[in-house]
Amino acid sequence: MCNVPFPSRAFLLALASLLLVFLAGCGEKSAPPSSSSGEQSQPPGTAVSNVLTPTASGVEVLGNERVEIDASNASQGYLMIRYLGENPKVKLRTQKDGSPIYTYALNSDGAYETFPLSEGDGAYTVTVYENVSGKEYATAFSTTVNVTLENEFIPFLYPNQYVNFSAGSQTVQKGAQLAATAGDEIGVIENIYHYCIDSISYDTEKAKQVEDGRLSGYLPQVDEVLASGQGICFDYAAVMCAMLRSQSIPTKLVVGYSGEVYHSWLNVYSKEEGWIDGVIYFDGKSWKLMDPTFASGGKDNPEILKYIGDGDNYTPNYIY
Repeated sequence: MCNVPFPSRAFLLALASLLLVFLAGCGEKSAPPSSSSGEQSQPPGTAVSNVLTPTASGVEVLGNERVEIDASNASQGYLMIRYLGENPKVKLRTQKDGSPIYTYALNSDGAYETFPLSEGDGAYTVTVYENVSGKEYATAFSTTVNVTLENEFIPFLYPNQYVNFSAGSQTVQKGAQLAATAGDEIGVIENIYHYCIDSISYDTEKAKQVEDGRLSGYLPQVDEVLASGQGICFDYAAVMCAMLRSQSIPTKLVVGYSGEVYHSWLNVYSKEEGWIDGVIYFDGKSWKLMDPTFASGGKDNPEILKYIGDGDNYTPNYIY
């Protein structure tokens, strides 16, 4: 079973005996990230990381006595938001015109949290709600933020509430060690993938707690997952995503459907191939790595080719 928080209900992924090989094709090629978005070049054997740190700069702050939305760095692909009231149950919704509604839980300790602007350029409606009673919420503050990103990659290099890491994270340090022996970007992806699946075992009890609501609104703590060696699929994805982003590899944590089964996967950007969709995905039982030569192993398999070619089989809903 794979469990990830899902807007408006507990985030439950179906437990399925999914035997179908779940692959996806490559996206359109684009120019590589600019240096300001975290691109770096490192020779094999050099253990370094490049963590971009979100900041509430105070240049553009929207809100009222209960809510502060720092949009100073919206061009970098994120908002910094904090709740200053006393309500213990607070939710945030963001939506770009024509895009899905993203729903998050806000903490009530007055600390800023980082939320991605995953849907690209445009006008985002940002609304904070306070619980009234039961499942009823009232608007505490709402505004519109106009976003022009520095580039398309930048939201997927920073940490955020779902992929939460810092320069001092053990996860980041481990990612640098794993990258040091890789000869190229695909090698970095392979090293990180193999380490995570070998070092983290699936936590069935945590999955049950998310399912029955005991861990409602669960968010991964990547260093805790790494230290414990246990996690649910959301934990695997967050750890891998943090490692890859800290290696200047733009990475999307994606949640959506394969057929009728809910899944989570990672899309990564390669300077040679552009966006590679579903390079690391969860098939309902375990994590899988797409062939690093982009499905070359399936070129002689008509069933795999048929599945890859059918866009209905691979539907992203949310990107973090």
